[in-house]
Amino acid sequence: MAAPAVLSLRPATEEDRSRLANLLHFETHVHRHLDWRRPLDWLGSEPFLVTETGGRLTGALATPPDPPQVAWLRLFAVSTRLDVAEVWAALWPAAREQLLETAVDQAAAIPLQDWFRKLLSRSRFEHTHNVVVLDWHADGGSFSNGNAESLPIIRPIKETDIPAVYEVDRTAFAPLWQNSLDALGLALKQAGSATLIEEAGKPVAYQISTIGTQGLHLARLATHPDFQGRGLALALVKDLQQQVLRRSEMRLSVNTQDNNFPSLSLYKKLGFELTRDRFPVYQQALN
Repeated sequence: MAAPAVLSLRPATEEDRSRLANLLHFETHVHRHLDWRRPLDWLGSEPFLVTETGGRLTGALATPPDPPQVAWLRLFAVSTRLDVAEVWAALWPAAREQLLETAVDQAAAIPLQDWFRKLLSRSRFEHTHNVVVLDWHADGGSFSNGNAESLPIIRPIKETDIPAVYEVDRTAFAPLWQNSLDALGLALKQAGSATLIEEAGKPVAYQISTIGTQGLHLARLATHPDFQGRGLALALVKDLQQQVLRRSEMRLSVNTQDNNFPSLSLYKKLGFELTRDRFPVYQQALN
C-alpha cells in the first residue's frame, strides 16, 4: 500500500489563480456549486483553502458563507495523483473549524457526482431533500395572460431596486435559500429577464431569469410574505411566459425543491412539467 501523501495546508491567495484554474479544468474530481459567481471569484473570501504536495497545488476547498448563516461548498477539487478522501480529510475539518468561529449555522452542498456524495455522507452531511427541474415548452400558439385590466403592473428591475428586492428575498426564503445583496446585484447583471411588482412604491414580488441555448431559466421568484396569496408570483410567471413567446424561445425552465409544495403547485398550474432531473441537497448543522 502506498504511503499517504504529505500535504501542506494553507489559505488560497490570488497568486494561486492560474494553478487553481488548471485544477478546475483538467482534473476529474471537481465539484462546482452552481452560483452567480464563478469558483475563482471567491478568492479572497474565507474559508478558501488549498493543499500542496511537493510544491504542487493538489487540492482546493472554498466554502465562504454567503449569506452569513450558510456556507455552501462552492468548490472542491483534487489532483488525480492523490487520494480524494485524503485531501478531503485535510481540507474539510480545517474549513469547518474556521466556520465554527463565525455565525454560520450550517454547511450545505449539491453534489452531482457519486464520489462527492460518498465523501459528504462519511463526514456527517445528511441528504435532506432534492432540487427538481420543471419545464414549460412554448408551442407557438396563442397564450392567455388573463384580463389585462386585473393584472398588477410589472416593470423591469433597475439597479437601484436591488436593496428593496433583497428585503423581499430575505423575508421570502429560509436562510438556506436566501441570496445576499451582492449575489442579487450579480444576478441582475447576468439576467435575461428581471421584473418586479410594486405596492405603494415598494417592490413586493420579483423574478430574475437567465438566458441560455435552450431558452429562459427562471432562476429566482419571490413574493414578500405580507403579499403572498394575491397571485403576484402567478402574474410574474405568466408575464415571463409571454416574454418567451415574444422571443420565439422554445423552453422556460425552473428549479425548486421537491418539498416546496406551494411552488410545485404554482408551476404545475401554469403548465410546467417535472423533468427527470433531480439534484440532492446535503446539509450539516454547525452549532
